[in-house]
Amino acid sequence: MCERVFRPLAHPLVLLLARLCVPPPLVVVAAGGAGFAAAVELGRGSLLAAALLLQLKTLLDNADGQLARLKGRTSAFGRYLDSEVDLLVNAALFAALGWTSGRPAPALAGFLALTSVLSLNFNAERLSRTTAAEPEPDDRPTAVLRRFYRFVYAPQDRLAEAVAARRPWLTGSAAVSLLANLGMSTQLAAFGLLIAFGHPIAFAWLVLAQAAAIALALLPRRVPWRQEEIA
Repeated sequence: MCERVFRPLAHPLVLLLARLCVPPPLVVVAAGGAGFAAAVELGRGSLLAAALLLQLKTLLDNADGQLARLKGRTSAFGRYLDSEVDLLVNAALFAALGWTSGRPAPALAGFLALTSVLSLNFNAERLSRTTAAEPEPDDRPTAVLRRFYRFVYAPQDRLAEAVAARRPWLTGSAAVSLLANLGMSTQLAAFGLLIAFGHPIAFAWLVLAQAAAIALALLPRRVPWRQEEIA
């Protein structure tokens, strides 16, 4: 969805934003605003508005990175801000889902499942790269976001590293490509579609199914025991 739909759709917007000299972090904030507005509309029961705002959020999500690369303004600050805004928006969306459906338990489980799937997606791609990490600036805004990132994401990153150490195939090209199809753009497109059709709670079950399928794939394969013949 990112490569075939949202990134091409975002490109004309990126060119316009570049002409207007809009800084990429402002686009991240705008994407977050659209996501929070979608959560509010979902909580109010305005499903079509929520679905449309969710796709606007995804469009802006795809625009901020393109804009940063086009203007040569990629930064650790922008990466941390993007990740943390996405987490907060997802939390708001699932809170609204629990409120509007009256089923907070599946909504909470869905939020945890989606967070796990997205974390595994990110870490599998990160660990597959052989390039060294770029040094990060020590300015105060970046440092604050970095501390929050480490508090929230570092345990997930360490868990993914431990899993990848036991399952090296997880960082292979096939697994990375497969997990890429479970990224944020595809997830929110599916969420928006289910909201528009009046079944938002189905998304919680969808991401739970994804997490269960991944967990089964990561389980060690049992080797059949062969009894030796007694001579």
